[in-house]
Amino acid sequence: MRQGGNSGAEFGEPKVIDWLLEEDQPSVRYCTLVDLLGRKDDDPEARTARRRIARLGWAHEMLRTQKPQGFWEAHEPRTVRAWVGFLYFPAYVSSIWRGIVLADLGMTASDPRIRRLAERIFEYKLALSSPINLFTEEVCSVGNIARMLTRFGYGEDRRVRKLFAWMLEDQREDGGWNCAPDRPGTLDSWEALAALAVVPREKRSAAMERAIERGAEFYLDRKLFEEGRRYAPWFRFHYPTHYYYDLLVGLDMITKVGYAHDRRLRPALRILREKRRSDGTWVLDRVHPDVGPGIGYGWLKKVKQFTLESPGRPSKWITLTALRVLKRVENAG
Repeated sequence: MRQGGNSGAEFGEPKVIDWLLEEDQPSVRYCTLVDLLGRKDDDPEARTARRRIARLGWAHEMLRTQKPQGFWEAHEPRTVRAWVGFLYFPAYVSSIWRGIVLADLGMTASDPRIRRLAERIFEYKLALSSPINLFTEEVCSVGNIARMLTRFGYGEDRRVRKLFAWMLEDQREDGGWNCAPDRPGTLDSWEALAALAVVPREKRSAAMERAIERGAEFYLDRKLFEEGRRYAPWFRFHYPTHYYYDLLVGLDMITKVGYAHDRRLRPALRILREKRRSDGTWVLDRVHPDVGPGIGYGWLKKVKQFTLESPGRPSKWITLTALRVLKRVENAG
């Protein structure tokens, strides 16, 4: 089917909406009802879809292989060396990576399996008395964990608040973030702003609001993709994104923090619309790791790929995310 075109309504043709509302993936169905169709959380169909997230589809398939203690690894670590990598390796199939996806899909600590996973993360990665914890890690890890735990329902926990405080301190003078110390911001280090985006507006501190404003300006000034040479993977859409950036990641994040009206989004939005198929859907372009030449990460060759959908085919998750972006833009207009 040819690429491009935008037939039908801006944020969703009826056939596409019906496809997203299919009951095989209740996460997608719930988000379509609430985010695209404007249903309230207490709407009977929305409530039913949300209850089914853990019982059917992607989240169910992930949770059924979880160990009773809350993790996916073979066993808990027996040495300090094993403790360092526990829950995080092997990428991208270990517990933290799966937790990020489960949070995206709408799972929360109301489910005992999510509570057990969170307990392991607090125990092994957020123990304030331990010198081995996420408070000494890079912003990509800190932001991912903060976003995940906030979505799970732990945003008020003092250890999660400490993660946010760490990210505010690490923001660079130009408004961006970077995993490398003493370096200016880069579009690749998007996780801190994405974490701030999931904090409810009424719970954001003044410092958080300032960080969001500066972070949004950093991305908007670069039109979400202008940073040196044109980096091809940024123009392909992926899920899960892990800690990789692409244009859809940027659009989702920036429109979520309240800048859907900004004119500087127009070039990125034009690319988004051009990538839409004539049937109204978007494709999952690649599965990570999808990196350009010269990136220099030799260890990526050993990474196990993890995906929910088949690359090269219309994707419910990518289509849902794209339509969420367009809906926010329409509402902001």
